[in-house]
Amino acid sequence: MHPVALCLLAVLSLARPAPAQTRPVTIDDVLALRAVAAPTISPDGTAVLFTVRQWKDGEGGKKDARTHLWRVPADGSAPARQITFGERGDAQPGWSPDGRYMSFVSSRGTRNGNGEDARAQVWVMRADGGESWPLTDAGESVEQYAWSPDSARVAFTAMDPVPADEKAAVERRDDERQYERPARPVHLWVVDVATKTATRITSGTDFTIQGALSWAPSGTQVAFAAGASALLRDGRRDIYLADVAAKTATKISPNFGPDTTPRFSPDGRTVAYLAELVTAPPIGDGTPRGTVAQSRVMLYDLATKATRDITGSLPVDPGTPHWSPDSARLLFTAGTRAYTEAWSLEVVTGKATQLTKGRTLQIGGFSRDGAKVAVTMDTPTAPADVHVADAAFTSLRKVSDANPQAREFALGETEVITWKSKDGLEVEGVLLKPVGHDPAKRYPLLVVAHGGPAGAFVNNYRVGGLEGGQVWANQGWAVFYPNPRGSTNYGEKFLKANVADWGGGDFADIDTGVDALIARGIADKDKLAHIGWSYGGYMTAWTITQTQRYKAAMVGAGLTNMWSMYGTNDIPNVLIGYFGGIANKETLPLYMNRSAMTHIDNVTTPTLILHGANDDRVPVGQAQELFRGLKDRGKATDLVFYPREGHGINEYYHQQDRLARIHAWVTSHVTGDGAKPPTPRQ
Repeated sequence: MHPVALCLLAVLSLARPAPAQTRPVTIDDVLALRAVAAPTISPDGTAVLFTVRQWKDGEGGKKDARTHLWRVPADGSAPARQITFGERGDAQPGWSPDGRYMSFVSSRGTRNGNGEDARAQVWVMRADGGESWPLTDAGESVEQYAWSPDSARVAFTAMDPVPADEKAAVERRDDERQYERPARPVHLWVVDVATKTATRITSGTDFTIQGALSWAPSGTQVAFAAGASALLRDGRRDIYLADVAAKTATKISPNFGPDTTPRFSPDGRTVAYLAELVTAPPIGDGTPRGTVAQSRVMLYDLATKATRDITGSLPVDPGTPHWSPDSARLLFTAGTRAYTEAWSLEVVTGKATQLTKGRTLQIGGFSRDGAKVAVTMDTPTAPADVHVADAAFTSLRKVSDANPQAREFALGETEVITWKSKDGLEVEGVLLKPVGHDPAKRYPLLVVAHGGPAGAFVNNYRVGGLEGGQVWANQGWAVFYPNPRGSTNYGEKFLKANVADWGGGDFADIDTGVDALIARGIADKDKLAHIGWSYGGYMTAWTITQTQRYKAAMVGAGLTNMWSMYGTNDIPNVLIGYFGGIANKETLPLYMNRSAMTHIDNVTTPTLILHGANDDRVPVGQAQELFRGLKDRGKATDLVFYPREGHGINEYYHQQDRLARIHAWVTSHVTGDGAKPPTPRQ
């Protein structure tokens, strides 16, 4: 175990005694949680497949994350059981429409007998058990797949293979690379289940397929979304209909911006999809500037070839649409203030109905008759598990128990709170109270800023994440999760409220939220800390230049100089949307004024900086600029890079180090009772 984690666990052992049958939450507990996802109910509604991700011990003390498929009766009459054991993990569980087969994507064995890992393929097994077998033999890994309505074929997507001459050049190290060189496109194939014969349906370089596939009920067409290029910054994504017999694809969406998640209606007359409408002219390279808006729900009529927007006054940003069996409604989950709720939208009238209240859930899929739906759901007191509900979501039955050890944890209570910002705007957030909270006492407060900026905190399970909130709650800390303007979940006006105003109203919203907690007698004004990752890192870096109230800060993968950030990251179009255009003499004042580096002389807060060494989203120079600015001014700071990591931190020991290092830094500077921050490894 990392020495920093050992120090923290020693501190945890000194915490006040836990109530009977409970114990403090530790960093080891955070990392030991199994992650449940992708619930998929069988066509007859009797069983659910889902995935469980957990850490496994590897060679030489290495830890590897592995995901496998589990199966559970939909009525919860028997415990869930693991049904796949691929050495590199298994994902994307599915059922054939006739219920005879289960399917998944897995990379097993070696490729061409040369020791190279095999590419991920679609595997199939009988629904009543037995050995699985590979259905596809694609040259590159299968990205998405979907069963045909008659269960006789499977559509799948895969990237075009590397040309032989290019592969040979790489092997001899003749491998110069052009910046933003077009990636190999992803295309559509269809494989016959009986013969395993695969037929290529699309080709060329006009588009690259992105996301899930949807078959027409007739089995003659497949709908998909595709980008004009694979560049992350390029928002040109359209909906296509592929004619399987003719091997052609036709674009059906007129929007210049991103169109995603097409779904054929059960009656075969309509394709529903989501669109981020873009009306502004493109930037100089022909790509759309980033949009700050909620998605619209669009319907394409196959007979008339007309498209209409049925979003109406839907107050939330819709998630992936699911059709009701009668093709009359679309159902989806959407962030709704401090929760993630189920909604329905009537196709004819556009009437929106919220189906759940006070839930944090994600829809996996419906049974053939639409009577049952499988979801994942967590609560402030329980980690995510699979639940089965009726179509109206009036009942939710928990059918899995992936983390029984969680019942041992002592947990602080959460509360959804609101307050007024400086301009009178109502703002909301989630407060995690210390375990055994005493209303007569004040507590040190850890403020956590979310990423995005169009993210949002919900009132869910707080063991995990960037900070492992319940670890702090068990040590007498309150943890504050604010949703300032610019957050999603609160309507489009609120979402757009920080356009051209990063570090303005959003900073005031968080600052007044802290004031409210001090006024309520919860937070100790002399024991405050601020942390965040990505946009949360931006907010933290900005905050320490605007106020000296915080005694410690952690800037994770944070944007610190918006001018250099614009020119070096992989999604500059997003900044263009928020900062009024490309960085030029007209927009430069805003880019610079809202950069922490412009105001670096104001910083007094001891600041820890953490960053993935291979981050393209927020390049490492952002961390280096902040570090150099603080170091050369004699301020307390450390900068730690995590090798091999991109914008997120994925490896086990890096996650462990991040949790422990943040805790050590913050507590040593705020309360003086934490482990001494370690010297970063060389």
